[in-house]
Amino acid sequence: MIISLAGYMGSGKTCVARELHKMLGYPLIDLDQEIVKIHHMTIPEIFKTQGEFGFRRAERDILKKTLEKKNNCILSLGGGTPVYYNNIDIINKKSESVYLQASVKTLFERLKKNRETRPLISHIKNENLTEFISKHLFERAPFYHKCRHMVSTDRLSIEEVCKEILEMILK
Repeated sequence: MIISLAGYMGSGKTCVARELHKMLGYPLIDLDQEIVKIHHMTIPEIFKTQGEFGFRRAERDILKKTLEKKNNCILSLGGGTPVYYNNIDIINKKSESVYLQASVKTLFERLKKNRETRPLISHIKNENLTEFISKHLFERAPFYHKCRHMVSTDRLSIEEVCKEILEMILK
């Protein structure tokens, strides 16, 4: 079984993926890290040299290859992965997809601390960040809501989120 974790940046995909990896012993694949490894560039460098379109094309190729080759793994998706092409359909067909939902307030608190490492928000000042997150999340929500499962991460620990995911998936 492949468990794919989707959600907006800052929703907890990486932390939850690590914990699920520990709990299940399944290999952990972080889609962004796979892109970096294959392209020998950081995500910001890819955005700068190839633009978002080039990044999304690389992301789709690696997503498809990963979902075709792998069994039993935890796949941490990029925040925009489900939004582009027909990625969400492929994700749902080949894996148990889980939307890690977080409120705008929670996302703001998490993202304001490390804006510079995230190409989509690195140029946005804190006073404009809430508005950006709200608008962006509104645009992406229809894709996130296509996931098979959803867990709200606002008031739960990482361990509690993982337990909820496993309860839903293993029913």
